[in-house]
Amino acid sequence: MLPRKTWSLRSAAAALTLSIAAVGFSSAVLADWEPSKPVEFIAPANPGGGWDTLVRTVSNSIRAEELAPVNFAAINIPGGGGSVAWAQIGRDEKNDHKLFATSPPIILVPLSGRSRFDHNDFTPIARLITDYSIVLVRADSPYQNINDLFDAMKKDPSMSIGGGSAAGSMDHIAIAGAAGAAGLDASSVNYIAFSGGGEVMTNLRGGHIAAGISGAGESSAQLEDGMLRALAVSSSERIPGPVADVPTFVEQGVDYTFDIWRGVMGPKDMSAEAVTYYQDLLARMQETDNWKQSRDRLGWYDAYQNSEEFGKFLDEQYTLFSTVLKDLGLLAN
Repeated sequence: MLPRKTWSLRSAAAALTLSIAAVGFSSAVLADWEPSKPVEFIAPANPGGGWDTLVRTVSNSIRAEELAPVNFAAINIPGGGGSVAWAQIGRDEKNDHKLFATSPPIILVPLSGRSRFDHNDFTPIARLITDYSIVLVRADSPYQNINDLFDAMKKDPSMSIGGGSAAGSMDHIAIAGAAGAAGLDASSVNYIAFSGGGEVMTNLRGGHIAAGISGAGESSAQLEDGMLRALAVSSSERIPGPVADVPTFVEQGVDYTFDIWRGVMGPKDMSAEAVTYYQDLLARMQETDNWKQSRDRLGWYDAYQNSEEFGKFLDEQYTLFSTVLKDLGLLAN
């Protein structure tokens, strides 16, 4: 059984300076490059999850604000918690017209032995936002708070908790870490992996799983029709916006937080000109009204890092998650 602890991803990045001005390449020298054809912007999962939401929100903001001369075409490549898409992108080195959404699974899935591609096989472009995990149940569920759910899981370890990432990846780590902090054996959580947050919601609504865990931002719309209820969110304080009424784990006596960062990467060996163009484009996008409105609606927090900063952050995440997975007994040999 794991000792009580708080696994906050924010602490791993606390020392980094989130300065838009500190770019990895000289914008003045490389400013003439721009994409010459539509950019493939890949969500490595089915529609409806966090990667898909990020891809479509970014693409819509760029188009609405007329920030680029070409469209950013949203493409879904589901499977393997991201590994299917990464394998395809990994074969497409030096492609300056392909990007993909990324988050902790780019570290977690390889560490758990489920992908031979990791963050070092791609080009970091920019980190964009921070989101949080949220635990959901059906509106008619007997569990009124997170401790009700954990008490039931203690009595019946076979209770299924669904998530939109692979076993050993982000959603699994989020719920297992919370369970461990609540005094359960984190490795015994019966986690069911689905191909994205949309599939989690479908199975939860259908009563096929006892609870689901997903990103708070992508789940806010799922709460609007009253079919689902939220039990806890993994932020240190309540999140303003659509899920403002949802209590944190900490409020309910579970000493646990979990941040979900999301960003953009590209194929390996992209040109320096393309990297600079995209990181600067995304920095400008975050200052637009369209982005700010979408960000607030989804409950996201801006957390921009340029390519160089994001690359260092990913290396730190690798070190952090190696420890987390080892604690859970999920680190691949």
